[in-house]
Formats: sequence, structure tokens, C-alpha cells
Amino acid sequence: MNTPESDARNPEVARTSLNAARRERELAALPDEVVDVLVVGLGATGAGTALDAASRGLSVAAIDAHDLAFGTSRWSSKLIHGGLRYLASAQVDVAHESAVERGALMRHTAPHLVRALPFVMPLTPLVSRSRALAVGAALHAGDALRLAARTPRSVLPGPRRLSAVETLRLAPALRSYGLRGGLLSWDGQLADDARLVTALARTAAGYGARILTRCRAVTLAGDGALVRDELTGREFTVRARSVVNAAGVWAGGLVDGVRLTPSRGTHLVIGAETLRGLSAGMQIPVPGAASRYLLVLPQGDGRVYVGLTDEPAEGPIPDVPEPTTGEIGFLLDILGSALDVPVRRSDLLGAFAGLRPLLDLGHGRDTADISRRHAVLTSRDGVVTIVGGKLTTYRRMAQDAVDAAARVRGLDAPPSRTARLPLVGAAPRDRLDALDAPSRLVQRYGAEAPRLAALAKRDPALLEPVAPGLPVLGAELAWAVRHEGALDAGDLLDRRTRIGLVAADRAAALPAAEALLPRAAFR
Repeated sequence: MNTPESDARNPEVARTSLNAARRERELAALPDEVVDVLVVGLGATGAGTALDAASRGLSVAAIDAHDLAFGTSRWSSKLIHGGLRYLASAQVDVAHESAVERGALMRHTAPHLVRALPFVMPLTPLVSRSRALAVGAALHAGDALRLAARTPRSVLPGPRRLSAVETLRLAPALRSYGLRGGLLSWDGQLADDARLVTALARTAAGYGARILTRCRAVTLAGDGALVRDELTGREFTVRARSVVNAAGVWAGGLVDGVRLTPSRGTHLVIGAETLRGLSAGMQIPVPGAASRYLLVLPQGDGRVYVGLTDEPAEGPIPDVPEPTTGEIGFLLDILGSALDVPVRRSDLLGAFAGLRPLLDLGHGRDTADISRRHAVLTSRDGVVTIVGGKLTTYRRMAQDAVDAAARVRGLDAPPSRTARLPLVGAAPRDRLDALDAPSRLVQRYGAEAPRLAALAKRDPALLEPVAPGLPVLGAELAWAVRHEGALDAGDLLDRRTRIGLVAADRAAALPAAEALLPRAAFR
């Protein structure tokens, strides 16, 4: 059994570990170097760009003003979806790209983090028979996308019609009166979007990338950036042969000429008991919108997310977006249209919102109608900016950004290899199922789960929940400090785990996080 000290000496763990000591060493050396690629932003696209470049043999520094997955990447629906929605708007190329990237994640790069999730669309009296036929046809078109992406049925089963009894078995909280059955389909679900970003960053670090949080790009140019260490206030210059701006909704503030139209997506957080044992996701049609659905997403940790909105987000970009009262009411109304007993505001455990970095094409369209295609833009002085897109296609976005940077700045870079490159913790499903570790750890840490369990060799309390009634174990917090770059309680509660989505849970776990930080850190 491995102890914390043997973990630190393990070559694979040591290569990928992010912690305060590594940050200090790499930050101190950076001003004396010239890196091939400087990446600004450590969400999914930025961390993916760092991995893509580093795995091609390029030297990389990747910085973020805050933390891994601080922005949009932690506020998603936690879905890795096959692009079915984009077929309705004739964006066949976007839909196919989504299906291909979903298959890569589920089969090669992150099978430990992405699992198949069944979805049921209940055929309530509000769903006309013609719409049910149209949706059924769309689901079969989505299955054709799965086939075109070469994702086998053993990974994603095909769609089918359900009886009313089968539908209620999957979603007992539905109103049974007038229910004609349901339409069953399958898609990919992330254990946690922030965990995906963490795995990307650690894998990039294993290839030599410098992953530096709390480092803000003050100014950006084609040959580097003025950077401020947010922990000390010290400013220094990072010199680079190429620069990729992957700052998401903040990208326009770093490079002139990048115009974005941020869109706010809001989710509700409710307790699983409120929906009486929901065992599948639900898709509830939004009245008056041909291809929009309310998503009801069980998380496996006693929580269910309900989303999402698509509203213009005007004005200054906040660090942490807030849901509006109107958006919460809209989501509750749509959800209530299908349930036997409506969910009340008093039933909510919390709510969260994220901003999509959509490219402003100047057409004045509703944000729900703006294409989710990504765009690679190059400024006059050579800064490459990657915007648009979605979580599912982060890898392709990163590949395109590195290709552009190599082309514009004349870097000698081989082709991308990330389509089949396993992330930290990845392993075949049969190997994961055989691991000797608690199932929660396997679902979130994959092949590294036994190492987290081993932390309790010297401290058995680490296999206890961090607060009564919460599933998160003390070992998860200790691991985050030692190996995942967590520097404070916010990193632990809001991003390495998702305790912070419920304010009461965060308050209950805060003392444990604060007590563990100095204990878990080592140099």
C-alpha cells in the first residue's frame, strides 16, 4: 500500500503533480526562459491547448488569473453530448464534430470521467404526436452520428420508445395523467467538468508544461506577456515564441478586435429525493422552441441539476456569474409542467450560472441562435485567440489553436496526438471496475483511486466524509493539495470538489478544508 511519501516518489505521480512547491519552482525559473507557447486561461480549452502543445514536444507555460476551471468550464451541464441539437439548425459539421469528440473522450482520453447517461423525453399532453415523431426521427439521426463517429453500441446504446410504465420507472416524479410513454436516448455525462480540467492540466504537466495559477496576464503581445503573480503582487515578463489567448469570456479584454456576445446559462440544484429516485436524465421540451429542452440531470451524489437558460449577458464580465430571479422562475415553470408535484423555490439547494464565450458576428441574433462553432482568430501581432465552441469539443479547439500558432509563428510542431492520448487516471472500463477502492473515488479519479485510498494508511480519518451527510472524503481534499494544485479552501470546495454549489454544505465543510490545508501540504 502506498503512503503519501511513496506517492511523492512515484515517477508517474511526481511528473503530473501540481502543488505549491512546484508552482514556486517553475514561477521562479520562467522569467529566464523563452517558451514555445504561452497559453492564457486554464479552463478546458486552455488546459487542453497546454496539453496539445506539450504533447507535441513544444515547451509550454499556461497561466490563469485565478484557478483551474475557475470560469465557464465549471458551470456546464456536465454533459459530453453528440451534437443532436445542432442537426435541428442544419449545423451538420458541428454535430459530427461533437459526436467524434464524445467518442474520443468515452473510449480513449477520459473513460473514467465520462459515462453513458440514459435520457427520457416524457410524452406528456403538452408534446403533440407530430412533435414526438419529429423528436424520434431526430434521435435516430443522432444515432447515425454515433455510428459515423465509430462509437460502438456497447458504449452508447441506441434510442427506443418506452411505455408509460417504463417511463415512470425511470422518472417516478412525472405526472402519470395523460402520459403516453417516453423516448429513450443516450449521451455522455461527465462525473465533473472541473475534474476534466484538472486531469487535462496534470496530464499537460506530465509532458513538461508549466501550469501556473494565480498568474494574471496584465498585457498580451505576440511574443509574450506582462504577468502579475496574484499571490505576491510581483510583475514579470514571460517571453514566448507564440501566444494563445484561451481566456474565454475575458478574451476580448486581452486582445483588440475580439468581440464576444456572452450568453448566460443557469442551472438549479435540487436534492435527488425531491424527484423521488430519478434514475435517468430527462429532456422536457420548451414550449414555442423547436429544438430547446429543459435538462434534468441526476449527478449520483444526491443532487440533480436542472437547466439551462440561454440569455444575453450584458455589461461587465463578473468573476462568478449569478442566476437571475427570472431565469430561476423560468426553469421551475418548465420543470413543473411535467411533474406530479411541482418543485418550489424553497426546495432548491442552490443555483449556478456560467457564461458562454460566443463570437459576436454583428447580426443582432438571439444568443440561443448563435452558432456553437469555434473560431480561431489571429491579431496583427500574432496572438492566436480561440473562442466559441463548447465543452465537448475542447480538444479539437485546442488542436486548431496550436496548429494556428505553429503556422503563424513558424514553430516546428508535429501533428496533434491528443485524440487517443489518455488523461491522468484513464483506464479501460473493466480495469476500473476491478480496482480496490471506494466506488466514488473510482468514478472521479479512475486508476488513481487506490492511491487516494492509500492516504488513509497513516490517517484513517481521511476516508471519512469532510462533513456529516456529504459524500466527499477527506482523502479528496488531501490529494487536491498534494497533487492537483489546490492552494486554498476555495480551490478545494468550489473546484476540486463541488461542495460549494450548495451554500450550507460549503459552510459545513469549510472548517475541515481549512484545517487540512497546512496538514496536507508538503515541500
